[in-house]
Amino acid sequence: MTNLDDTTTAKLDEFVLARLAEDEERVRAGELPLIDEAERRGRLRIMYADDGDGLILAGGPVEAMEDRHPVPFAEKAEFLRREVRDTHDDVSVKLIASVYEAHPDWRDEWRP
Repeated sequence: MTNLDDTTTAKLDEFVLARLAEDEERVRAGELPLIDEAERRGRLRIMYADDGDGLILAGGPVEAMEDRHPVPFAEKAEFLRREVRDTHDDVSVKLIASVYEAHPDWRDEWRP
């Protein structure tokens, strides 16, 4: 028997991965990906870790330190995919999903 929570988690993961793929298409078309737009609006921030070992995801308006460098979209997308596939921290995945809440497949239960 399938656990309802597992089904909900799988649908959330599938939603986020599909939206990341759409963002990659936006980049190829010369458009701004929605993840980058969300960062501009202060909804989240994807930045290099202070120790230089990987990336971190932070919610809400986060002031970037002067010495921080912007993360290229391709790096962000790969990092976010790993967050979804490998660790699936529910809070993080819901934060990522919230960037795409205008999409018709969005569900209110995914709100962070």
